[in-house]
Amino acid sequence: QVQLVESGGGLVQAGASLRLSCAASELNLSEYTMGWFRQAPGKEREIVAGIAWHGTVTYYPTSVKGRFTVSRDNTKSAVYLHMDNLKPEDTAVYYCAADSAKWKVSRTQDEYDYWGQGTRVTVSG
Repeated sequence: QVQLVESGGGLVQAGASLRLSCAASELNLSEYTMGWFRQAPGKEREIVAGIAWHGTVTYYPTSVKGRFTVSRDNTKSAVYLHMDNLKPEDTAVYYCAADSAKWKVSRTQDEYDYWGQGTRVTVSG
């Protein structure tokens, strides 16, 4: 059974950094584009980073570009999201997701096949 397990969330102050990890099991990560999404209370789930299977193509929305960095290690079945200069508006539950359309970085949640359970990030101002 495919599992994606996020970790690394927590409570931090504005301006701090965090690194989220996503561990995949029963999934050949090199066959998937990976995405990080977040959902704040009362808001739609939105993508914050995506990385194609080979790691050389990434996507970031304007809201996080320059502050968030996505990376992956297919040999370790892991994906990471490094977040710098966190802001209170980054407060959300963060999810990793896998998309079998590995040659492109999909930007909408409907395109992703597998999801983790999420890890909560709270940024105090």
